[in-house]
Amino acid sequence: MNILIIASTEMEIKPLMSSYFEADYLITGVGSPATVYHLLKKITFKKYDLVLQVGVAGSFDESLKLGEVVLVNADCFADLGAIENKKFYSLFDLNLNNENGWFINEHQFNTTLKFVKGVSVNCLTDEAEKIALFKEKYQAQIESMEGAALHFVCLQEKNPFLQIRGISNFVGERDKSKWDLKSAIENANNAALQILKSM
Repeated sequence: MNILIIASTEMEIKPLMSSYFEADYLITGVGSPATVYHLLKKITFKKYDLVLQVGVAGSFDESLKLGEVVLVNADCFADLGAIENKKFYSLFDLNLNNENGWFINEHQFNTTLKFVKGVSVNCLTDEAEKIALFKEKYQAQIESMEGAALHFVCLQEKNPFLQIRGISNFVGERDKSKWDLKSAIENANNAALQILKSM
């Protein structure tokens, strides 16, 4: 199989890069614009049977534990839209998007990971109002900056994909001493390796 493993930073997939040599790797850079550009450029020149995004995420859901690994099966560009009278409207709300706003992964893979709904944002924040908006409007469980870009590109190109995230922090907590990046990265890479070995 031709497999492409991507992450926004090398740190997030360094364990895999050191142990799994049967795949191509791509560091996209942080954020959706960089991910869309570099991923699309990569898969234009080579056909992949699977694009696997591995990274960390913040959680809106307090039932998820730091270090826990989840599989994101639905993602969206959460802050793409307009603010009118202090109320946020997505492109879907404004009838500027023919889709329902969600990019859903319908490919089936053999995994026991918990499926969650994610949102992708351009700006991480500790602002309570914005956090409440994303949590309530989208019923999201996790937040990243690149997940929706993966879903968008791969769905458009009809390329099978998976988004695996290790929970590094709770959304809004900007004190990194309260994060658990080490466990999130380690566990996400181990989960990805198990999936790859089972294919």
